[in-house]
Amino acid sequence: MARSGAFSSAIMAAGTLVSRVLGFVKTFLITVALGATTTVGDIFETANTLPNLIYVLVAGGIFNAVLVPQIIKAAKHDDGGSDFISRLVTLAVCGIAAVTAVVVICAMPIISIMGSEWSPEQQRFGFVFAVWCFPQIFFYGLYTIIGQVLNARGAFGWFMWAPVVNNIVAIAALIIFITSFGAQDVTTTPPFHNLTSWTSAQTIVLAGSATLGVALQALILFIPLRKLGLNLRPKFGWRGIGLGSAANLAVWTLATGVVSNLAFMYLTKVAANIVGARERLMDLGIQLPGVQALNYSSMLYSLPHGVIGLSIATILFNRMSASSQEKDHQAVGAALSAGLRTASIATVFCAVALVVFAGPIGMIFGGGGQQAGAVIGQTIAVIALGGPFLTIAFMMGRVFYSQEDAKTPFYIQLISAIVIVALGFAASCLAPQHTIYGLALTYALQNILAVYLSHRVLVKRLGDYGIADIVSTHARVAFASAAAGLVGATALYLMGGYSFDGFAWSSRGSAFITVAVGGVVMTIAYYAMLLLFKVRELESLTAPILAKLGR
Repeated sequence: MARSGAFSSAIMAAGTLVSRVLGFVKTFLITVALGATTTVGDIFETANTLPNLIYVLVAGGIFNAVLVPQIIKAAKHDDGGSDFISRLVTLAVCGIAAVTAVVVICAMPIISIMGSEWSPEQQRFGFVFAVWCFPQIFFYGLYTIIGQVLNARGAFGWFMWAPVVNNIVAIAALIIFITSFGAQDVTTTPPFHNLTSWTSAQTIVLAGSATLGVALQALILFIPLRKLGLNLRPKFGWRGIGLGSAANLAVWTLATGVVSNLAFMYLTKVAANIVGARERLMDLGIQLPGVQALNYSSMLYSLPHGVIGLSIATILFNRMSASSQEKDHQAVGAALSAGLRTASIATVFCAVALVVFAGPIGMIFGGGGQQAGAVIGQTIAVIALGGPFLTIAFMMGRVFYSQEDAKTPFYIQLISAIVIVALGFAASCLAPQHTIYGLALTYALQNILAVYLSHRVLVKRLGDYGIADIVSTHARVAFASAAAGLVGATALYLMGGYSFDGFAWSSRGSAFITVAVGGVVMTIAYYAMLLLFKVRELESLTAPILAKLGR
């Protein structure tokens, strides 16, 4: 990667890292407020997760894959693309507004489908949360639309830093919730916060703040947008401005999003149905991980992708789009190879670290109970196996979209979706206490499958895109991570991480100390191993940051 590109990636990664750290604080506070394996927590998590799933289902892929290439093309127009971008953005905003209105109107049927095994009282509770949370769909769309305009014009930082605002709002609201209504107590039956004791004020603070945060995350992007000087304004004439190719690409991208997210919505439905069995099995002393456990584990395993992989991919996508327009396949392959090799330094190590410290991490996000922490930790350990493949598959997919090819990702996703649904159905047939583990494994396996399918196509299209170098780097990084993992496991053993009677399991605070101390020890060992195995991509990742700090 060029120094300027790497530095831009570093700026974006810094914003994402701050946002993710605050996201962890938010998640921790949610477990304090609601618990991690409770019915009220799972119902809220389902309602608050659906807006993002539905948005990506109907529009997310289109906005991410279509807007940037079209805006880059429009920049060559005499007016710098102002007229074209105005019309494109107006069309996108109108479309996502219409979708949001339809979804809000259909909130009750949607909740009834997702919670088909919930009781009527649980479904009514989910409907109230949904009415408050579903307007997030519009603001997710607005955030992506404006963000992609900024990205296409090289203003990358704001798009990655805006979610910080969202998390600050959520954290403040959760602190208010805990101080006003009290923390969750899972030792009582039913838990302190339950469907019977819940109030409208609690709904407003919890769900209302969630939507407010997403709205502010989108609206703050209008500040840097004004500085671009594009003079954007609503324009509703969409005929004859060259949107035909974009529309064709959008149809395939929409189909890809529909197939992919219907599959993942099915997994969410399977996880949500755990609520129906929880009260019966909790009386027998069996902890049931549900939607919360799956989402928290997914958040953790995707952290390196969101901080490093996505930042690198965003920079490289612009570069690959420009090279694709020049039919320079060698440059596209070189960009992909550089991105995959650089990202592996973070993704592989983090996957190993999550497996090593899954127990105490589960304790931190488990609501304070050892049993809940253990089941969440087990979920984390399973899903972490697919972490590196998530970034690889994503970057490979960017190559197709940079070439304005949306058909190939559709067929790849169609095959993946069939496998996802089959594995999800198999997981639903397991005993309820094992279902979430089956779903976590599904996440991991579908990423591996997507990489295999994408690679087969890329080899035919690009030829050798530096495969030997990619494999060599990943192998050396894997050996370095494994060696560091042994050091981390030793540190965990010394801090009592392999027994409920040990220090690591005595409280959330001790679990945090264990992860912090063990993580530092493991990171130092990893750095030494990277030097030993001569992983040259380490310098390309860290040099721009160190140079900036030096100045």
